[in-house]
Amino acid sequence: MLPRSALFFLLLLGCLPLRAQTIKAPRGYSPQIGTTVAMLEDLKRRVTNSVANLNQEEVDFLLDEEANRIGALILHLAATERYYQVYTFENRGFNAEEGKRWNVAMNLGDRARTTLKGKPITYYLNVWDEVRKETLRLLKTRDDEWFAAKVRGSNMNNHWAWYHVMEHQANHMGQIRLLTKRMP
Repeated sequence: MLPRSALFFLLLLGCLPLRAQTIKAPRGYSPQIGTTVAMLEDLKRRVTNSVANLNQEEVDFLLDEEANRIGALILHLAATERYYQVYTFENRGFNAEEGKRWNVAMNLGDRARTTLKGKPITYYLNVWDEVRKETLRLLKTRDDEWFAAKVRGSNMNNHWAWYHVMEHQANHMGQIRLLTKRMP
């Protein structure tokens, strides 16, 4: 435990939020799923807070010719989450129609650099909000027994799959923060 003076100093620097730092399962979820939901929601809130006030030039900023735009990265987070919805709840990958909608954002790269630009940050965040709304709805329909069960035809369980969604979001949060610090 840090001394009180150190905590106060970190709070002043903006390293600690004013709200309580606890993980608590929201009502309506089984304990393990609810804990994961709380962490997913915290990560989404932190990513959103770091980009919510970006202007169009910042949303479309490219650090270099191999980088991804922040808007594309947010859409990538939504696409990945959507993929894990169909993978864990329906035991399948994207169908052709879903692939048309999500594959560019899923794969990023040259095609995403060319096509995923020119929209305000609210566009990308709204898409992610819609995907998350469905994730929360679906997770509410399952219990911890399902969470511990293996995804059919896979060596991972549902818990690990959703943990991966969470770690994926945390990794890209770091990338997004690097991009915002490197903007001209």
